[in-house]
Amino acid sequence: MYVLLTGINHKTAPVEIREKFAFAANELQQAYDQLKSGDVEGLVILNTCNRTELYATARDIEAGQRHLKTFLLKYSGLTAEELEQYIYQPNCYSAIDHLFRVSSGLDSMILGETQVLGQVKDAYQKAQELQVSDGVLNSLFQKALYVGKKVRTETAIDQHPVSVSYAAVELARATLGVLEDKTVLVVGAGETAELAAKYLLHNQVRSIIVSNRSFEKALDMASAMNGRAIRFDRLPEEIINADIVISCTAASHYVIRDDNCRAALLARQGEKIIMIDVAVPRDIEPSLGDIPGVYIYDIDDLHGVINSNFLARQKAAAKASEIIAEELLEFNQWLASLYVVPVISALKLHGENIKQNELKRAFNRLGKVSEREQEVITAMAHAIVNQLLHYPVVNLKEMALSNQGHLYAEVVKKLFGLQLANEEQEGYVQIKAGNQG
Repeated sequence: MYVLLTGINHKTAPVEIREKFAFAANELQQAYDQLKSGDVEGLVILNTCNRTELYATARDIEAGQRHLKTFLLKYSGLTAEELEQYIYQPNCYSAIDHLFRVSSGLDSMILGETQVLGQVKDAYQKAQELQVSDGVLNSLFQKALYVGKKVRTETAIDQHPVSVSYAAVELARATLGVLEDKTVLVVGAGETAELAAKYLLHNQVRSIIVSNRSFEKALDMASAMNGRAIRFDRLPEEIINADIVISCTAASHYVIRDDNCRAALLARQGEKIIMIDVAVPRDIEPSLGDIPGVYIYDIDDLHGVINSNFLARQKAAAKASEIIAEELLEFNQWLASLYVVPVISALKLHGENIKQNELKRAFNRLGKVSEREQEVITAMAHAIVNQLLHYPVVNLKEMALSNQGHLYAEVVKKLFGLQLANEEQEGYVQIKAGNQG
């Protein structure tokens, strides 16, 4: 049984191509129904904004990969030539390594991001719910979730913000502590300010207020975040009660100034307020930082955090790769037995069948032979078969411990025309993957 992967992601295709492969939640059942066939057995679809990946198990690598590719070809509406530009189909070993890296955040747009681990878990649970996974994929995804948790626990790779929006939120958290009871005032409705507001929502801030020169845009953004929109001239009265201000407008001058907001900030009587200015030119007049309790950070402050944290994430990623390599070796040693043991059994059975058939034919042609002669001929046939199969069996067992075990098993299977018994599918033993949580 082989692990297969056919996928497309942000590294191989632009968003206008990726969206052709996306599945809505109500389309997954139909997709699984179309994918299930004799060419693949277990299935898990991992579908996020940055990737669509089909994980499967199959007895025949080429037939399984061909089936997955054909499905994506029909679903996406691309031509065969276009599809080849964007998809990847790594070998079995690399497919497993890839999933471990995905669950650890090493294959994400933002190195070490955490959301993807939950997405891997949801994809696996959905496949279980629809009863389309199997023993091998159950073990694989349980191991991938364990690896993802272990990487985050032992490297803290996700503790270092590497985007402007995320860095802004982390600065607010570092200054204010918990964010659950805080009020956020977002000035501007651009992408950076919106992303920062989304991160704050993820951290369960109490409320979000949006202000923009275009009140309609402010309404749209506030509505998307279950917040409240205000007109631009009401900034001073709202800033009195805000705990966090994130400003990112396209204005060519300060919009939060000494002459319009100083009195409101003084009225706070030293209560902490974090003002994060990610605009260029700046939105917040620096002199306001002289007021007790007012902390102003500009884009350079954030880039300083990002640059230092990116180096920290790179170091953490190196440690994460070591963890993945260790876990990958353990998993593949277990999985190799599923590749190699059935092939060895089939090879021995193949040799035994040849031996018995040829002995029967020889004795029929020889006629009456003594019991002693029969024993000698049988022993000779047995020795010939054993010697012929000795090195293939020994080498297969050795290769089972390498990342090429599945390839050698497949080559031997095809060279000898072996048919594997269906019993290999029964009673998979779940690999010990630590505390799955």
